[in-house]
Amino acid sequence: MQESWPALSSRLAGQGYCVYALNYGGLPIFWDNTQIVWGVDNIEKSAKELGQFIDAVLASTGAEQVDLVGHSQGGTMARQYLKFDGGADPADPSSSTVNHLVTLGATNHGTSFNGLQQLYLIATSLGLPRDLTSRFVFGLAGSQQLIGSPLLKKLNAGSEVMPGIEYTVIATRNDNIVTPPERTFLDDRGTGQVTNEWVQDVCPANTASHMGLTSDPD
Repeated sequence: MQESWPALSSRLAGQGYCVYALNYGGLPIFWDNTQIVWGVDNIEKSAKELGQFIDAVLASTGAEQVDLVGHSQGGTMARQYLKFDGGADPADPSSSTVNHLVTLGATNHGTSFNGLQQLYLIATSLGLPRDLTSRFVFGLAGSQQLIGSPLLKKLNAGSEVMPGIEYTVIATRNDNIVTPPERTFLDDRGTGQVTNEWVQDVCPANTASHMGLTSDPD
């Protein structure tokens, strides 16, 4: 979401990057259709929105590739775009639209959402409709990020990385949303494309939470 990047975007711009951010996955709330909640719609749909946004950025700037930074769902959604929506070209990696993906606390291998997954299972076991329950408890995108979801099984099937793409995967040991937090790390099966990094291995005293990954000054 655009509002997630007030600290990091200015730092990247200060280093000479052209920085863009988008809102995605918006749905109107039940009781007021004029208000939009972002990041709750189908991740597959959001990945296509990302693709359209990147196409517009490339057309506007004349650049051939972009680097992506995705926080939480944003990292997982970016991987969906790479694998299924044209972000990476396995046949000719040099023509991929993405050069480097950096994820911060991404839900790459799913999360229990710190116990909310159990709430969902209890609710559905009592006979509540799965679609209604998942949207009420998590939003559709939330249920797609739960451990073992069909979307994540498909996303991680075969290779977790795409040829020619560089990945930096950052996690905090204090993550209270991606639980357990090591589920964010990717396995490149020895290709050398992935750097998995704990914040605390670089800054041992850092106490950044999941949301702090985009705002912590360290």
